[in-house]
Amino acid sequence: MLRRRRGSRVSVQEGCREEEAPSAAAPVPAALWASSRRPEAAAEQILLRGIFEIGRDSCDVVLSERVLRWRPIEPVRPGGDSKPDLLYDEEVIELKDIFSVKLKWRYSAKQEKCNTLLGITLFFCLKKEQNKLKNCTLDLINLSEDYCDLWFRQLKKLLAGFSNRPKSLKILLNPQSHKKEATQVYYEKVEPLFKIADIKTDVTITEYEGHALSLLKECELQGFDGVVCVGGDGSASEVAHALLLRAQRNAGMEADSILTPVQAQLPLGIIPAGSTNVLAHSLYGVPHVVTATLHIIMGHIQPVDVCTFSTTGKLLRFGFSAMFGFGGRTLALAEKHRWMSPNQRRDFAVIKALAKLKPEDCEISFLPFNNSQDLQEREAQGSPKSDCTDQWQMIQGQFLNISIMAIPCLCSVAPRGLAPNTRLNNGSMALIIARNTSRAEFIKHLKRYASVKNQFNFPFVETYTVEEVKVNPINNISEHNSEEEDGPHETSSESSFPWNIDGDLMEVTSEVHVRLHPRLITLYGGSMEEINDSKVTCNCL
Repeated sequence: MLRRRRGSRVSVQEGCREEEAPSAAAPVPAALWASSRRPEAAAEQILLRGIFEIGRDSCDVVLSERVLRWRPIEPVRPGGDSKPDLLYDEEVIELKDIFSVKLKWRYSAKQEKCNTLLGITLFFCLKKEQNKLKNCTLDLINLSEDYCDLWFRQLKKLLAGFSNRPKSLKILLNPQSHKKEATQVYYEKVEPLFKIADIKTDVTITEYEGHALSLLKECELQGFDGVVCVGGDGSASEVAHALLLRAQRNAGMEADSILTPVQAQLPLGIIPAGSTNVLAHSLYGVPHVVTATLHIIMGHIQPVDVCTFSTTGKLLRFGFSAMFGFGGRTLALAEKHRWMSPNQRRDFAVIKALAKLKPEDCEISFLPFNNSQDLQEREAQGSPKSDCTDQWQMIQGQFLNISIMAIPCLCSVAPRGLAPNTRLNNGSMALIIARNTSRAEFIKHLKRYASVKNQFNFPFVETYTVEEVKVNPINNISEHNSEEEDGPHETSSESSFPWNIDGDLMEVTSEVHVRLHPRLITLYGGSMEEINDSKVTCNCL
């Protein structure tokens, strides 16, 4: 992705901190810069124009309200002729990609009060392949303090115009996520970028499950522009649930009987520091810490659909995805073995749940999503047809797994997503049903998630696009659990069925009603591009 442009020696550094000195001249990322030979370039109002050293070249630098442009000054030949204009292409960086500007100083240990001003450093966001973002720097060198101060103040004024960028954030950090790496991830990778961007932070390290929920119910959030969760899917889902509950309370609504919930007041940022990071992966297109951080800094936001899970008319929680049957019982087994490492615990739970694979006797009712384009997509996949009306439909039988997902649910073992045709905010959910079949066929279905093939192309798998779902287990619960029980601590509860909601275990004894609420919460993250299919294998199968 990097190459040296003809006649130009501009230095662009990736991932540098404010206090670091510039390195030797480096090639310019070709994908970043665009030629200025466009009609609109001449129409832009010039705010400042001057000479700076960039890399090893003295450059003519032009600042407008939208972009920063520069071109190496053409040397004069002995005969008075300058080099042809075509040898030097004008370089461009858009101001919307710059997230901070700092004065650049040469620090001397011997002269603490007599440091030398070298120029200005721009910190900007560079888009790489596979949806990754990278933080880079560009040094504009000029030894005149007055000159640099003029440019510095003008650049700061322009950046202040991006009003959607947060200036103060509430940080909730779960130190127990994954391999207990969340604290290190935040202080080594996230906090330095927040400091460069001049974002004030207030960090709370959660001490127990439900701590974030209880904290967000009562803490003062008026001075913050957003909330950031550093942790896994369970932590992020808990914070989202808490923000939405707070919004209902502020609106004077009863939290346990919500039919039309109100939107959360603050956007939520998710820094992936868990085992699977399904939420972050679906949001950013990649579970990459720096990418997530830069989306937050740049103020990239988008509304996201949320589900409510309720039973007997009372709200259980807000969430983005759920699994019942195999997915729920796998999580219940994993929770009983938290002393294992995350990867060992996951593999053990999957293998044991497959060894004990039994169908759930259920009645599933759903309200189809009324969209003609949705019908065409389902027919193209070979999925069962259903009349998209306002009438509820009902399916009864034995099911190995039931998935209800409002987001694509991307993860390492499902690079296309557990629900690849679902989007973050298209107003619908994916209902994916795996009917009873042999263990071997069900394993083939699971393995297909890691490939580029259609994981739903099995006679026992049905997919629907829906707005509401009701799942009513009609098994004898105690009988079902007694058949599975290996010991006193092997199952969840003998009076409930386990559900996996966003990686959190929820045990319910009766019917669960799932409703979709379009664009109920705002999350930090840009519009995700199509993810390239990659070859990923599941180690546990």
